[in-house]
Amino acid sequence: MSAAASRVSSVQWRLVSNGSSRRLVPEEGDAVPEPAAVLFDIDGTLVDSNYLHAVTWHRAFREVDADVPIWRIHRSIGMDGDELLRTLAPDLDSETADTASDLHSRYYLDRADELTLLPGAREILRHLHDAGLRVVLATSAPPDELARLRGLLDAESWLYAVTGAEDVETAKPDPTIVQVALDRAGVTPQRAVFVGDTVWDMRACAKLGVAAIGVLSGGISRGELTADGAAYVCDDVAHLRRDLRRSPLASLL
Repeated sequence: MSAAASRVSSVQWRLVSNGSSRRLVPEEGDAVPEPAAVLFDIDGTLVDSNYLHAVTWHRAFREVDADVPIWRIHRSIGMDGDELLRTLAPDLDSETADTASDLHSRYYLDRADELTLLPGAREILRHLHDAGLRVVLATSAPPDELARLRGLLDAESWLYAVTGAEDVETAKPDPTIVQVALDRAGVTPQRAVFVGDTVWDMRACAKLGVAAIGVLSGGISRGELTADGAAYVCDDVAHLRRDLRRSPLASLL
């Protein structure tokens, strides 16, 4: 039995009748444990996709005659797409910026069969689901990309909820997508932990008071993740699963 299930089973219940309806309620003095959730970014956290995003953005920029070094692109992966364009190619007019965005999406999807899961991705989702946590994919990926990522993860039975680009107007570091994930999970910020790989993840969580775990699998340094709010940093989600009891997730298990 999971720790969360054990806490629920320790509550004493009584049957209350009200006319034709019946329901179980906890005995006075007993409290039903608040639900808890773990929110996962996907790109660079569960799926090894950041570098494919970087090279396809680089190709898209070249197609519209924008000279953007690929290392700068990599450091912006995970940022809201419109903000990425404004940051990396501020001189592009809106029509050309839209063209670059469309090209990136097309080039990325053309090579989506190159994507692979990061070590331990499916295992940690299953483990945390079985431990009684509500597992949420908290991403702002567009529908076509998200469908490929979900297909690769093949974890639908372990997921409580999923967010996507259609849920927000602006992606991270704006915290709205994290708030949507909390709302879908039905938990407060204090009963959730976010796992992500970018400073944009960390900043979004900090704005809402959600504890954030950083993973190095997206290519951002431990120091940068920590400086932007990560409470704990590890190599990847396989490492995190081994060290759950030393991470912020321990408080939810």
